[in-house]
Amino acid sequence: MHINTENPGMDVERLLFTEEQIAKRVAELGAQLTKDYAGKRPVVVCILRGASFFFVDLCRQMKLDVEIDFIDVSSYGSGTQSSGVIRMVKDLDTDIEGRDVLLVEDIVDSGLTLKHLRQLLGTRSPASIRVCCLLNKQAAHPVELNCEYNGFEIGNEFVVGYGLDYAEHYRNLPYIGVLKPEVYAD
Repeated sequence: MHINTENPGMDVERLLFTEEQIAKRVAELGAQLTKDYAGKRPVVVCILRGASFFFVDLCRQMKLDVEIDFIDVSSYGSGTQSSGVIRMVKDLDTDIEGRDVLLVEDIVDSGLTLKHLRQLLGTRSPASIRVCCLLNKQAAHPVELNCEYNGFEIGNEFVVGYGLDYAEHYRNLPYIGVLKPEVYAD
């Protein structure tokens, strides 16, 4: 690992989405969710940790009463690709039986984590489960997965910023960029 801890932005090869582009798209998603959940009180679930920035901004853009909760699962460790092994770190505190659930994810890469969560939470008899992801690597999904709300479609690149990390670095960058391969090359 060759992380520039003095100026982490120097490790970004190229910018994908600016702070302004992200804010605009999050506002659009919030407006759509407000419309789609009108008259309901959904449980909006943040998939920790990467989705936390997106989650907070998205909830502020939803102009309706929501209940929030958090779930933490891991399939990456400190690598750049999903290991395929899903480990539950923190489960929901909310009883979701009969409730509309919106899972908020930072990035859908392999799709394995969301497939696992949909199956697990589906056993708890929610009224519905939908997914809102900031970034979707649709071409990289080895499993069929439906994300009802997508922020941006991206290629199969390793991205950081706006909550997305590499080895717990870069989360607080205000934009999303592609990480230079030499940073994570062995």
